[in-house]
Amino acid sequence: MKKELIKSIHVFILLGIILTGCQEKVDTPVENASSDSEPASSNSNSESTKSTNHSHNHDDEKQKEIYSGIFEDDEVEDRELSDWEGDWQSVYPYLLDGTLDEVLQKKVETNKDKTFEEYKEYYKVGYKTDIEQIVIKDDTMTFYKNGEGKTGEYKYHGYEILTYESGNRGVRYLFDLVGEVDGVPKHVQFSDHSIYPTKSEHYHIYLGDEDHDTLLNELDNWPTYYFSNLSGEEIAAEMNTH
Repeated sequence: MKKELIKSIHVFILLGIILTGCQEKVDTPVENASSDSEPASSNSNSESTKSTNHSHNHDDEKQKEIYSGIFEDDEVEDRELSDWEGDWQSVYPYLLDGTLDEVLQKKVETNKDKTFEEYKEYYKVGYKTDIEQIVIKDDTMTFYKNGEGKTGEYKYHGYEILTYESGNRGVRYLFDLVGEVDGVPKHVQFSDHSIYPTKSEHYHIYLGDEDHDTLLNELDNWPTYYFSNLSGEEIAAEMNTH
């Protein structure tokens, strides 16, 4: 009887050991599965990063094409005045004082279609303006001449796609003065090499009291503005990146 009892105890203990070992073997793969899932997740993130980089690079190439005037009509979208919001300065004084000479020299070396003097004269006509500063906020534009500002409210009029002699194209965004205000233009057109909503970093502007069709035919004079907190040297560096 005692022997049978001892055997039963031994069997019970043995079964306990076996069951404990089985439990350890069942738990281990679960831990390993958790560990193995991290490389799979990392690979997934890596593929996502590659995809994002590819998309980003594609966007960069597309932006270069658009900046050069290569795009389809159905890619053009309406924009609000807020895209040009900010405090802007004319680059014309920097052209006159020689700060932009390095930009012109680079154009001479890159394009080889004009001499330095010819480029200088070309941009003197293009950049010429007596409006040294423009401040755009909400639906208003304030134009500064000799330190005195005049403010008008403007509403969106639509956009026009222009085709140039070179075959490239551009988009002008049109705005009209609301009501009657002395000292500000009745019509304003922006061109900043973009064709859909985005914050502008610089722009060319066409101003006047004539109708929009008359302004659309202006191709020689395109006053150009960069943010007022930039120095002339910083503006030259920005221009040289394009």
